[in-house]
Amino acid sequence: MEQNKGRVTIPTDLDVIPQTLEVMEKWGADAIRDCDGTDFPKELCDVDAKIYSAYYTTRKDNKWALENPEEIQQLYVMTPFYTAKGATLRVHLMKGLYPDMLKPNSRDDISRWWEVVDRTTGEPVSTDKWKYLEEDGDVEIETEPFHDYTVSFLAYIMWDPVHMYNAVTNGWKDVEHQITFDVRQPKTHEFTMKRLRKFIEDHPYVNVLRFTTFFHQFTLIFDELAREKYVDWYGYSASVSPYILEQFEKEVGYKFRPEYIIDQGYYNNQYRIPSKEFQDFQAFQRREVAKIAKEMVDITHECGKEAMMFLGDHWIGTEPFMEEFASIGLDAVVGSVGNGSTLRLISDIEGVKYTEGRLLPYFFPDTFYEGGDPVKEAKVNWVTARRAILRKPIDRIGYGGYLKLALEFPEFVDYVQDVCQEFRTLYDNMKGCVPYCIKKVAVLNCWGKMRAWGCHMVHHAIYFKENYFYAGVIEALAGAPFDVKFINFQDILDNPAILDDIDVLINVGDGDTAHTGGSWWSNPVISATVKKFVYEGGGIIGIGEPTGHQENGRYIQLANVFGVEKETGFTLGYDKYNWECAEHFITKDQTEDIDFGENQKNIYALEGTQVLVQKDHRVNLAVHEFGKGRAVYMSGLPYSFANNRLLYRSILWSTHDEENLLRWYSTNYNVEVHAYVENGKYCVVNNTYEPQETTIYRGDGSSFDLQMKANEIIWYEI
Repeated sequence: MEQNKGRVTIPTDLDVIPQTLEVMEKWGADAIRDCDGTDFPKELCDVDAKIYSAYYTTRKDNKWALENPEEIQQLYVMTPFYTAKGATLRVHLMKGLYPDMLKPNSRDDISRWWEVVDRTTGEPVSTDKWKYLEEDGDVEIETEPFHDYTVSFLAYIMWDPVHMYNAVTNGWKDVEHQITFDVRQPKTHEFTMKRLRKFIEDHPYVNVLRFTTFFHQFTLIFDELAREKYVDWYGYSASVSPYILEQFEKEVGYKFRPEYIIDQGYYNNQYRIPSKEFQDFQAFQRREVAKIAKEMVDITHECGKEAMMFLGDHWIGTEPFMEEFASIGLDAVVGSVGNGSTLRLISDIEGVKYTEGRLLPYFFPDTFYEGGDPVKEAKVNWVTARRAILRKPIDRIGYGGYLKLALEFPEFVDYVQDVCQEFRTLYDNMKGCVPYCIKKVAVLNCWGKMRAWGCHMVHHAIYFKENYFYAGVIEALAGAPFDVKFINFQDILDNPAILDDIDVLINVGDGDTAHTGGSWWSNPVISATVKKFVYEGGGIIGIGEPTGHQENGRYIQLANVFGVEKETGFTLGYDKYNWECAEHFITKDQTEDIDFGENQKNIYALEGTQVLVQKDHRVNLAVHEFGKGRAVYMSGLPYSFANNRLLYRSILWSTHDEENLLRWYSTNYNVEVHAYVENGKYCVVNNTYEPQETTIYRGDGSSFDLQMKANEIIWYEI
C-alpha cells in the first residue's frame, strides 16, 4: 500500500458527496462509513474504498418494538431513599427520571421482579406490605416510622439512551424516539436474524457491518431535564428482563434478587468490590451474549461481509479481554480514542484481524461551531493517542460524525491530513514488532484483565474528578516502555506463581474500593503472598490509599511494606516524628514542585521510611525497603509528562535498576524514546507543541544532543 494512502476511515452523508471524494484524496482514506443520523449516498457505492455501515442490533425498528412490547429491553432502577413519617409511605417511581425514556414494567409479576427494601434494616419488605398504584405511578408501603425505604423496579427502555444522547447533543428536533428491543428473547431473536439477512441483502455495496453493538447498553439514565443522571460504562443494570433472569436462575441454581443488580443503589459500579452473585451474573451474560453475537457474525460471514464491533455503546457482555469474546469470531473492533488508555483498550484486544481507533473530536456541533477550536482538541487527542500507538498500535484510524461540519474548518482538515500521514509512517516503521520494554508491571485490582486499561473511566477517556490519580497512572503506563498486565486477587489465590514473572506491582485508588481491593487484603494468603513477593526482591508502588481497609489494627494493610499509614482518628495519641525530606533518585528530574493533585490527607510515615515530599505534615511521596524489595508510596499522580517521569523512575528504583536509567532515554521528560530492536529502529518523539532540547541515550548508553520541532517525531536506525 502506498505510503500516502490507506489505514484511514472517514464519514460521509447525502449532502457532502463531492467533498467526501476530496477528503478521501487529501487524507488518503481507503474506507467510508455512515453514522447515526446519516444515510450513505448511492453515488458513492462504487467508490474505490471499503464501505462500512453501522448496524443497530437493538433499534431502528420501532414497528417491531411496538408490536412486541413485552420484548422491549429493560433496566433496573432504584428510587431515592425516602423516610417514613408514619405507618404508610407513597413513593413515586419516576421522580427524577426522564419520562420519555423509561416506563415501569408492571406487565410481569412485580412481586417477583420488584423489591421494596427497608434501608434502615437492610431487609426486603414482604410483598404483602406494599402495592403498586399504576394510575398514579406510586408504590404504597406499610412502614416502620422513621425507617428509610427504596423501591427497585424494572422499567422498559422506551428511548434508546445512545439515540437520546445523540439527539440532545446534536439538537435533533421532532425525531422519532428509537425503542430498544431485546434480541435475547425468543421472538425478537428470530426476527433479528431474519432482519440481519435482509439488511445485508438490501445493502450489497457494504463491505463491513459495524455492529453497534451486542446487545445491552451500559447503564445510562437521564433526569427529568434530559441531563445525564447516572452513567457507568461497565454497568449491567440494563441487561435484564424476567426472561433473562429466569435463565440465570436455572444456570446458577439459586433465586435471583433485584438487589444483586441494585446493590444498595450503587449498581455494582466499578468502585464496588463485586459480590459472588454479581460475578455469576456477569459470567452468565458474557456467555449468552457471545453465543448470540456469534450467530450474527456467522450470518455476516456467510453473506460475504466483514463483521466489526463498535466498542462502547451496547457492549455489555462483550468485554474484549475475556475468553468468551474470542469465540464471537469478529474481524475487527473499532472504538473511540480519547487518550492513551482508550487506545490501549482497543489495540490490546486479541482474537480479531484488525483494530481501528476513532480519533477525536467527533464532527459534532458541540466542537464544530462558530468560534470553536477543533484543531486544539485534535492536537491534544493525537499527542496522547500517539504515545500509546508507539507502544501497541491500532491498525487503522478514523473519524466519526458529520463531515460537513469539519469542512467549515479548513485548518482542521489540513491538520488531520498530517495526522493520517504520520500514523501511516509510524505504523510502517513498527511493522508489528514488540517494542523494547524495560520492566514487567502488573496493576492489581478486583477486575484484573477483564477491565484492563478502562475500569477507571466514565466512558471513552472521561474520568471522574475524584479518581484522577488512578486515571493518571493508567494513562502514564499506556505510553511507557513497560510490559503492562492487569491481574486480580483471585488470580493470586489461584496461582501465587503469577507474581514470579512480574517486576513491579501497582495498587492505586481509594481504600475499600475495587481499585485497591478493600477486604481482599484481609485474606492472609493474599497479604502474605504479596509481602513475600516484595521481601524477596520485588517492587511495589502504592498510590492514594493502597491496600486501604480498616481491620486488625491497620488501615493500610501493607503498612509495614509501604512504610506509611493513614491517620483515621484511631492513632491520634501516637506522636509522629518522621517528616524530614530527602533528595532521591526518583525525584532527580523534577524541576518544579511535584503535582500530586487533590492528594490523600493524613498519610504519615512510619519509622525507617524515607520521606521525599511532605506538605503540612501530610506525606506525598515516600520510599521504604522491605527485605530485598522496595516500596514507593505516592498520595496522587495526575497525568502529566513530569509525572510520567516520576513513575518511570519509581519503577526503576523499586526494581534496583537505577544503573540502567540511561538506556533508550531522554533527559527532557517532554521527549520520549521508543525502541524497536527487532526492526533495527528507534524513534524520538516530542510530546509537546513547543520546540524542545534534550540529550538522547541509545540502548548501549551512548548519547547525542538533539533539538526538536514542535510535536516532531524522528526515526533512526539502530
